[in-house]
Amino acid sequence: MTTIRLLLSLTSIYNWELKQLGINNAFLHGDLKEDVYMVALPGLTSIPPGKVCKLKKALYGLKQANREWFAKLSSFLLSMRYTQSMNDDHSLFINSSEGSFTTLLVYVDDIILTGDDKEEIAGIKQALNQTFKI
Repeated sequence: MTTIRLLLSLTSIYNWELKQLGINNAFLHGDLKEDVYMVALPGLTSIPPGKVCKLKKALYGLKQANREWFAKLSSFLLSMRYTQSMNDDHSLFINSSEGSFTTLLVYVDDIILTGDDKEEIAGIKQALNQTFKI
Protein backbone atom coordinates (compact mmCIF):
# COMPACT_ATOMS: atom_id res chain seq x y z
CA MET A 1 0.00 0.00 0.00
CA THR A 2 2.88 2.37 0.69
CA THR A 3 4.16 2.04 -2.88
CA ILE A 4 0.68 2.63 -4.29
CA ARG A 5 0.24 5.76 -2.15
CA LEU A 6 3.67 7.04 -3.19
CA LEU A 7 2.98 6.50 -6.91
CA LEU A 8 -0.44 8.16 -6.70
CA SER A 9 1.10 11.10 -4.83
CA LEU A 10 3.85 11.53 -7.43
CA THR A 11 1.27 11.27 -10.22
CA SER A 12 -0.78 14.02 -8.62
CA ILE A 13 2.16 16.30 -7.78
CA TYR A 14 3.76 16.07 -11.23
CA ASN A 15 0.51 15.76 -13.19
CA TRP A 16 1.62 12.48 -14.79
CA GLU A 17 -0.59 10.29 -16.92
CA LEU A 18 -2.05 7.39 -14.93
CA LYS A 19 -3.33 4.12 -16.37
CA GLN A 20 -4.82 1.08 -14.66
CA LEU A 21 -4.58 -2.14 -16.66
CA GLY A 22 -5.87 -5.65 -16.17
CA ILE A 23 -4.35 -8.69 -17.87
CA ASN A 24 -6.90 -11.08 -19.37
CA ASN A 25 -6.57 -14.65 -18.04
CA ALA A 26 -3.19 -13.81 -16.53
CA PHE A 27 -2.50 -17.16 -14.88
CA LEU A 28 -2.97 -18.99 -18.17
CA HIS A 29 0.21 -17.29 -19.44
CA GLY A 30 2.39 -19.01 -16.85
CA ASP A 31 4.51 -21.86 -18.19
CA LEU A 32 4.87 -24.85 -15.87
CA LYS A 33 8.41 -26.06 -15.22
CA GLU A 34 7.41 -29.22 -13.38
CA ASP A 35 5.09 -32.03 -14.40
CA VAL A 36 1.55 -31.41 -13.16
CA TYR A 37 -1.33 -33.79 -13.87
CA MET A 38 -5.05 -33.43 -13.25
CA VAL A 39 -8.08 -35.67 -13.47
CA ALA A 40 -10.12 -34.96 -16.61
CA LEU A 41 -13.07 -32.68 -15.98
CA PRO A 42 -16.59 -34.16 -16.12
CA GLY A 43 -18.00 -33.94 -19.64
CA LEU A 44 -14.60 -34.08 -21.34
CA THR A 45 -15.19 -37.03 -23.65
CA SER A 46 -11.87 -36.98 -25.54
CA ILE A 47 -9.98 -38.43 -22.54
CA PRO A 48 -10.46 -42.17 -21.95
CA PRO A 49 -11.73 -43.15 -18.48
CA GLY A 50 -8.94 -43.66 -15.96
CA LYS A 51 -6.55 -41.34 -17.82
CA VAL A 52 -5.28 -37.95 -16.62
CA CYS A 53 -4.28 -34.70 -18.33
CA LYS A 54 -0.76 -33.28 -18.23
CA LEU A 55 -0.88 -29.49 -17.87
CA LYS A 56 1.40 -27.35 -20.02
CA LYS A 57 0.12 -24.02 -18.68
CA ALA A 58 -0.84 -22.87 -15.20
CA LEU A 59 -4.51 -22.77 -14.25
CA TYR A 60 -6.33 -20.63 -11.72
CA GLY A 61 -6.22 -22.36 -8.34
CA LEU A 62 -2.97 -24.18 -9.09
CA LYS A 63 -0.35 -23.53 -6.39
CA GLN A 64 2.29 -22.63 -8.98
CA ALA A 65 0.03 -20.25 -10.94
CA ASN A 66 0.95 -17.00 -9.15
CA ARG A 67 4.68 -17.68 -9.27
CA GLU A 68 4.73 -18.73 -12.93
CA TRP A 69 2.60 -15.79 -14.06
CA PHE A 70 4.78 -13.27 -12.21
CA ALA A 71 7.95 -14.89 -13.60
CA LYS A 72 6.59 -14.58 -17.16
CA LEU A 73 5.52 -10.93 -16.67
CA SER A 74 8.81 -10.01 -14.94
CA SER A 75 10.84 -11.54 -17.75
CA PHE A 76 8.81 -9.62 -20.30
CA LEU A 77 9.21 -6.29 -18.47
CA LEU A 78 12.95 -6.81 -18.04
CA SER A 79 13.22 -7.45 -21.79
CA MET A 80 11.45 -4.10 -22.32
CA ARG A 81 14.25 -2.26 -20.43
CA TYR A 82 12.39 -2.01 -17.12
CA THR A 83 14.31 -2.54 -13.88
CA GLN A 84 12.74 -4.48 -11.03
CA SER A 85 12.90 -2.88 -7.59
CA MET A 86 15.12 -4.88 -5.28
CA ASN A 87 13.99 -3.04 -2.16
CA ASP A 88 10.81 -3.87 -0.26
CA ASP A 89 8.50 -4.04 -3.27
CA HIS A 90 9.59 -6.47 -6.00
CA SER A 91 6.37 -5.79 -7.92
CA LEU A 92 7.60 -2.29 -8.87
CA PHE A 93 9.28 -1.89 -12.28
CA ILE A 94 10.94 1.34 -13.43
CA ASN A 95 12.10 2.62 -16.79
CA SER A 96 14.21 5.74 -16.40
CA SER A 97 16.38 7.25 -19.12
CA GLU A 98 17.42 10.69 -20.34
CA GLY A 99 14.92 12.71 -18.33
CA SER A 100 11.99 10.33 -18.76
CA PHE A 101 10.49 8.24 -16.00
CA THR A 102 7.88 5.49 -16.25
CA THR A 103 6.85 3.10 -13.52
CA LEU A 104 4.74 0.00 -13.52
CA LEU A 105 3.35 -1.53 -10.31
CA VAL A 106 1.93 -5.06 -10.47
CA TYR A 107 -0.69 -6.59 -8.17
CA VAL A 108 -1.49 -10.13 -9.34
CA ASP A 109 -3.04 -9.37 -12.76
CA ASP A 110 -3.62 -5.63 -12.31
CA ILE A 111 -1.11 -2.95 -13.22
CA ILE A 112 -0.77 0.71 -12.31
CA LEU A 113 1.21 2.51 -15.01
CA THR A 114 2.37 6.10 -14.59
CA GLY A 115 5.16 8.47 -15.48
CA ASP A 116 6.09 11.55 -17.45
CA ASP A 117 6.73 9.86 -20.81
CA LYS A 118 3.43 9.48 -22.67
CA GLU A 119 5.10 7.74 -25.62
CA GLU A 120 6.67 5.12 -23.33
CA ILE A 121 3.33 4.59 -21.59
CA ALA A 122 1.58 4.08 -24.93
CA GLY A 123 4.39 1.80 -26.13
CA ILE A 124 4.42 -0.46 -23.07
CA LYS A 125 0.61 -0.65 -23.14
CA GLN A 126 0.73 -1.77 -26.77
CA ALA A 127 3.48 -4.31 -26.04
CA LEU A 128 1.56 -5.69 -23.03
CA ASN A 129 -1.59 -5.97 -25.12
CA GLN A 130 0.21 -7.77 -27.96
CA THR A 131 1.85 -10.22 -25.57
CA PHE A 132 -0.83 -10.80 -22.91
CA LYS A 133 -4.04 -9.01 -23.98
CA ILE A 134 -5.02 -6.23 -21.59
